[in-house]
Amino acid sequence: MSAHEHWQMDASAPELYERYLVPAITSVWANDLLDRIALGRGESVLDIACGTGVVARLAEQRGHAGRLVGIDLNTAMIAIARRKSASIEWIEGSALDLPFDSNSFDVVLCQLGLQFFPDRALALREMVRVLKPRGRAGLSVYSAIERTPAAHAFVQALEKYLGEEASRTKRSEHLSNDAHEVGAWAKQAGFDVVDVATVTKQITFPSVIDYVRFQLTATPMAALLLKDVGASERERLIMSIADDAASRLDRPMLAGGKLTFPQQSFVVMASVH
Repeated sequence: MSAHEHWQMDASAPELYERYLVPAITSVWANDLLDRIALGRGESVLDIACGTGVVARLAEQRGHAGRLVGIDLNTAMIAIARRKSASIEWIEGSALDLPFDSNSFDVVLCQLGLQFFPDRALALREMVRVLKPRGRAGLSVYSAIERTPAAHAFVQALEKYLGEEASRTKRSEHLSNDAHEVGAWAKQAGFDVVDVATVTKQITFPSVIDYVRFQLTATPMAALLLKDVGASERERLIMSIADDAASRLDRPMLAGGKLTFPQQSFVVMASVH
């Protein structure tokens, strides 16, 4: 199975992702990334692995006046991005072979995407290639899964009910234990100045059940884990996995019936001369 085939999701999953996971998780990190990169008026911006386009759309909502381009491998995600904003350029394509000339953009952004690329070094070199002289990049990646308690409890519950292989996709989202390692990747790719911050955000879902349900219906796990399961069995599994995950979490994270947990990422600010 190719990387492209692996990450194509069914028609409902991207809609659910945009409706639930973007407000709860990715918009939190998108705003953090935009705060740190501080876009200048008129700067051209490329958002790599844009998904449904939250980073570029938030930049537009903040009043950014320069060129905004989003690129993602997933057809269904790009389709939603196009529906959400017609003024941003949306392109279906690979981070490993960006369809742009060298020295095309002032800023490159990549939120929570680097961990999914089959060749991270090549993707980073492509970012350097398309940046103009004195161009800047901002990217974020989740740290070790143990630093995000809800995700760690979730994968342990998955393994209990569906076997060790079931957690592979979720675990792959969490790339590294070491901020210095992530910074070294950027340096080796050709960035001249690299700064890595370890950042923690508080994430809230209505309940543990909602968190588990969205993970198993609004992400690639919808196809990888539950494609052959009927509706009633799917719901039974979701409830069982949620109960098991909840049993692994500290009580303060479950206060008031909601799920609130810390989520840690490494956020990289880099530039080229």
